[in-house]
Amino acid sequence: MRALLFIVPLALTIYAFIDCLNTSEEDTKHLPKIAWVFIILLFWIVGPVVWLVAGKARRNAATGTGPSSWQRGRRQQWVAPDDNPDFLKSLKDDKDARKAEAESESRKAEKAEDEEELKRRNGGSGPDDKTPPTS
Repeated sequence: MRALLFIVPLALTIYAFIDCLNTSEEDTKHLPKIAWVFIILLFWIVGPVVWLVAGKARRNAATGTGPSSWQRGRRQQWVAPDDNPDFLKSLKDDKDARKAEAESESRKAEKAEDEEELKRRNGGSGPDDKTPPTS
């Protein structure tokens, strides 16, 4: 039970400290952010409670206020792959490159078959010819 009297205020202090560090400067109320950090750390039980009650501008869904401008800017930077034109272009380029490579391989195979057919028609006098000569 005595450990609980130490652990609960410690956990509250750690939570308030991290919450204060993650809060933007524009969302802190009444004092600068650095002052709140010192209050949380110096006044062990009272500091975190005061921070949670009065230190941060809380936003709830009922007021309709949205995320801060920094958070909105961060959201706009990330785009899903299927909505990202650069990603879609890279897929198209990869597909075109694979298609061109496949066509090139196909042409090489056709050319080799044509050369074989030509050799067979001409009697196959080449060194690679494995068929016995006809007499």
